[in-house]
Order: sequence, then structure tokens, then C-alpha cells
Amino acid sequence: MGSAKEVLDELRVPTRELRKAAPDAWAGFAQMHDAAIADGALSRRIKELMALVIAVVKQCDGCIAAHAKAAAAHGATPEEVAESLSVALLMDGGTATVYGPRAWAAYHEFSASQPE
Repeated sequence: MGSAKEVLDELRVPTRELRKAAPDAWAGFAQMHDAAIADGALSRRIKELMALVIAVVKQCDGCIAAHAKAAAAHGATPEEVAESLSVALLMDGGTATVYGPRAWAAYHEFSASQPE
């Protein structure tokens, strides 16, 4: 994976084109996304961390970039991200040793904090 910003940039145009080609499905997905990620019993920050862990387990660089960016934007701390990625490691094992660090780097790319 290049930088997380590059991944999002690379996906921007084809995603827009596909969204135009299948607007009803994409509108439905957007509605589901907004409902699922909204503040409720769990905060959006926590839900973005959950989505980041799932993105790692699913090995989706685009998802990692999007949810790392959103987690940073919603105030996730480096400690919260690190602990969340530890859960990905627990649940996914070896592949999380590749995609977890990608998520860590993506989070730092979008946050003001710097990795140690």
C-alpha cells in the first residue's frame, strides 16, 4: 500500500463513476453506512475503531485508509488505535502483522500524532 491518502485518491474517480452507474445500490449503502456509524450507545469514534479493525482483518487497503482517516477525525488516540489493532492481531493472526501496521501508518498519516 502506498500512502493512505494516495489509496483514497486512486479510488476517488472510479468510485464516483461506479456510483453514477449504480446509483440506487450506492445510495442504499450510504444510508446504511450513515445509520451504522452514527453516534448511539457507542460513539462514532468507537465505531470507526471497530471498522478499522474489520478493515485490517478483511485486508482492505481502501477501507483501512477511509476508517483510519475517520478514526483520527473523530478523536481516536494513538493508544486506542494500538489497542484496537491488537484485537485485529488476536482475531486474525499473521495477516494482521501486515495490515495492522498499514492501519497504524494510515492513522498517523491522518492524525496530528506521530508514531513512536
